[in-house]
Amino acid sequence: MRIEILGTGCPKCNALEAAARSAADMLGITYEFTHIKDITEITKRGVMMTPALVIDGEVKVSGKVPNEAEITTMLTTALAKNESA
Repeated sequence: MRIEILGTGCPKCNALEAAARSAADMLGITYEFTHIKDITEITKRGVMMTPALVIDGEVKVSGKVPNEAEITTMLTTALAKNESA
């Protein structure tokens, strides 16, 4: 699974990174993690508000920091989708 945080490194971006890592670690999943801070790359992906959480290339949320339970749900849903593909 590929997890990406899109954001310039502001406190909210860092909070989202910490929450996403924590949720993925709690689930015990294998993941590749990237924090993309380049604004050109962020806008190429159609994100106009940061921070954004991207799971396997799909923007799941932008402009806010979801709580760890919400992130866990997003990760679990993405895992189920990958297993059924």
